[in-house]
Amino acid sequence: MAPVALSPVVRAKLAALGERGERWLADLPSLIADLERRWSIRVGAPLSQGTCSYVARARTADGDDAVLKLGIPEPGFDAQVRTLAAAHGRGYVRLLAYDVERNAMLQEALGPSLADLGWSPERTIEVLCATLREAWRVPRPPGATVAPSEEKARGLHGLVASLWERLRHPCSERVVRKALGYAERRAAAFDLDRCVVVHGDPHPANALTVRTPRPGAEFGVVFVDPDGLLAEPAYDLGVVLRDWCAQLLAADDPPALARRYCRLLADHTGVDEEAIWEWGFLERVSTGLYVLQYGAADMARPYLESAELLV
Repeated sequence: MAPVALSPVVRAKLAALGERGERWLADLPSLIADLERRWSIRVGAPLSQGTCSYVARARTADGDDAVLKLGIPEPGFDAQVRTLAAAHGRGYVRLLAYDVERNAMLQEALGPSLADLGWSPERTIEVLCATLREAWRVPRPPGATVAPSEEKARGLHGLVASLWERLRHPCSERVVRKALGYAERRAAAFDLDRCVVVHGDPHPANALTVRTPRPGAEFGVVFVDPDGLLAEPAYDLGVVLRDWCAQLLAADDPPALARRYCRLLADHTGVDEEAIWEWGFLERVSTGLYVLQYGAADMARPYLESAELLV
C-alpha cells in the first residue's frame, strides 16, 4: 500500500473534529488494508482530489482501474452514496462497491477533470450544463422533504453571518449584506415541488472525463462527490457561476463578464437568470468564508476579492 497522504484542508478539518478526527486518521491504514481484502483490490497512490476525504487509485482482481474514496467522519457521506447508487452512472461516476458505515466507496476510474483540460469558460459552462441536465434526472428519495433548518439558503445565511463575525470581517460589510439579502430571497422562493436532487458542488474539478464512451456520459463527462440535497436547479448553476474568479479579477468590467456567464447558464438550461445570479453571489461569499476558517487563505482570497467587484 502507498503511504497515506492528505491535503492540508482535509488535515485541518480532521483537526477541527478533535478526537474523532484523530481516531479516523490513526485507523486509516488498517481500514484501507481491510477494504483491500473485502473488495479484492490493491490500493495504490493517493490522488490530490478531495477536501473531505482520502482518495487513492486502486486495481481490482480483474485488473481494472478503480478509485477508492474514504470520507472523513462528518455528515453527508450517506447522501453521496445514495445519489450515486440511484444515478446508475447517468451523469455521475459509477459506483462499484460501498460501505456507508465506514464512509467508504469504490468507484470507476475516470480521466482528467474539466479544470485540467484548459477549455474556455464558455465551453466548460456548456458541458457542465449538459451534464447537470442529466444529473438532475436522479429520482428523489421516496417521501423526501426539507425541514426549514435544512433548507440551503437558510443554512448559508447562518454560515455567512456567523463566519464573518468569527473571522473578524475578512470582507466588506456591503458584500456580506448583499449575500445575506440574496439568501433571504432564495429562502423565500423555496418550493419543494420545484426541487431536484442537486449535485451541490458541480465545479469543473468535480466533472471528470470518462475513459471510454458509455451510456449516461453522452457529453464525455460525469460528476463525482455529490452532496445529493434537494434544492432548485438554480442552486447548482450558481455554484458553476461562482468559480471564475481568475477571469473576473483580470477583467476590465467584472460585473459585465459575470452577467454574461450567468446568461449562458440560463440559456443552456432554461433556468431563471436572476435566481442563478443570487445563488452565485451567495456561494462566492460563503465559499470564501468557509475555506478561510480552515486556514486556506490562498484559496479563499479570490472568492472574496471577486465578490467585492460584483457588489
